Amino acid sequence: MEHKTTIFRYIGGILLVSGTTIGAGMLALPIATAFLGFYPSLLVFVFCWLMMLISAFFFLDVNMSIEGEVNLITMAQRTLGTWAKVIAWIVYLLLLYSLIAAYIAASAPVFTTALSYVLRRPIPSWIGPFILPLVFGWFIYLGTLGVDWINKVFMCGLGISFILLIALVPSHIESSLLLHHDYSLSFVALAVITTSFGYHVIIPSLTTYMNHDVKHLRWTLVIGSIVPLIIYIVWQLLVLGTVPIGGKEGLAMAWKLGQSATEPLSKVVQSKILRSGALYFSFFAIVTSFLGVSLSLSDFLTDGFKLKKTWEGRLIACLLTFIPPIIFVFSSSRGFVVALEYAGTFVAILLIFLPAAMALKLKKPEFYLTKYAKILIGIIILYALFIVSVNITQQTGFFESITKKYLGN
Repeated sequence: MEHKTTIFRYIGGILLVSGTTIGAGMLALPIATAFLGFYPSLLVFVFCWLMMLISAFFFLDVNMSIEGEVNLITMAQRTLGTWAKVIAWIVYLLLLYSLIAAYIAASAPVFTTALSYVLRRPIPSWIGPFILPLVFGWFIYLGTLGVDWINKVFMCGLGISFILLIALVPSHIESSLLLHHDYSLSFVALAVITTSFGYHVIIPSLTTYMNHDVKHLRWTLVIGSIVPLIIYIVWQLLVLGTVPIGGKEGLAMAWKLGQSATEPLSKVVQSKILRSGALYFSFFAIVTSFLGVSLSLSDFLTDGFKLKKTWEGRLIACLLTFIPPIIFVFSSSRGFVVALEYAGTFVAILLIFLPAAMALKLKKPEFYLTKYAKILIGIIILYALFIVSVNITQQTGFFESITKKYLGN
């Protein structure tokens, strides 16, 4: 009986890591890697997966070294001091805000298209960003139980729609589209790919769930992160092998407009079922991610500002959760992609730099006392700083001159 319980916990842990990793970020992956090309993007995927796995191991070892059930902010304070706690608090807040902004921006065209179809009349685009918070913010207001119920339903929808895409898209794949490569734009995708492998925040809860079994925890992180890697690669094959990079409906234009991958996919393919599958997949991926992140931010703000869990307190928490991202979406014409790029910077600081910096303080396991550990920690820190510097460069418009050849101007 105990052995069966261990297996179920092992499987449950793997699903927790995979579920935390897979989200609406995958809708941006084909857009961000389109310039690079399918085969080169696979190398970048594996590299980013490995870097994030190493930083996750650092995170796990630091978490295991501190007694009690502690979160990232407490870990930063106890290992690095108050300055790290302040940075972790601020960056964690910005990360969640940027992710919610990405989901709101990605959902806007999906909702306006659906409403226009139902009402048989054009819907103003400015209405789109309000629909996701207004419709699904109610579940955030209700709390964990409300989110848990609707999330299970939508996760089923996500799985069914993804299976539908896998079944229908391959017949539309053109092998010639997969041969494109352009290494001059390798860095464009780093921030988005890194964000798409950000599962570290689940580790404190995972250690408790798996009874602090280090061996099983390490394998859980490895297997749990490989599952999304495989799904991302399949998704890359489907989109990059179907949608051309150039043209009015191409991936380059989608990148310029800040669209999700399902928009050009639904326009290029002729099958009505496939177009519907792409829209449903986009919808479910956005909503399931939105619910989890919004609930985390609402709880974080409730705790941080010591809000009472009355209807007034929950309402204030919801308003604080959704108003800043909505403002960002209206201020950025490429809200979805830009928000995920900013999220990449926050992930680099919070989930790569801080775990590596905290690992420098570890005395156990003995590996951390060796020069090899110091070298590995140094590499991870440099990787985090590199992502931040590339993203800053990207936001200044540095790469626009290189992408113009794909946009026809």
